[in-house]
Amino acid sequence: MRIRTLIVVMVLLSAAMLAPAQEKGYWNATSNTARSITGDLSFTPDKVTINFTTFTLAQIRMLKPDEQQALFPDVGAGSGNLYRVQIPGDKKFLRKNTLCGSDETDWIVTWVAGKTMHVAMFSGGSIPTLTPDALASNQRLCGTYMYSR
Repeated sequence: MRIRTLIVVMVLLSAAMLAPAQEKGYWNATSNTARSITGDLSFTPDKVTINFTTFTLAQIRMLKPDEQQALFPDVGAGSGNLYRVQIPGDKKFLRKNTLCGSDETDWIVTWVAGKTMHVAMFSGGSIPTLTPDALASNQRLCGTYMYSR
């Protein structure tokens, strides 16, 4: 009986750790920046599609509540993730806009609260520091966007 209980607990923990991200699926651009630069986007566990172009994603970790508060204040309870991505700096999206000027987009941060998703994109090889001080002085933040279902 103990072995069966141990197996059930291990299966449940494994399932919780591999649970799909809240971002999964199609999202409609709702903010002005999203409508004018990225348009609608969609997430799968290992890809993001922006304006009909697909890029490989790697989920690095879940977003901490204090990081969410620093980056997306007043958006409410939810969950988010930090992703690694490589979007070339010369890739053009809507209206010939790029995501990070001429820099490569290296990081995507998401926060899903209900039927709304907030997204921030960063350049730079190292993981962005998501504190109020770092964000206030950081030139790596390329833009923030909002989407809904």
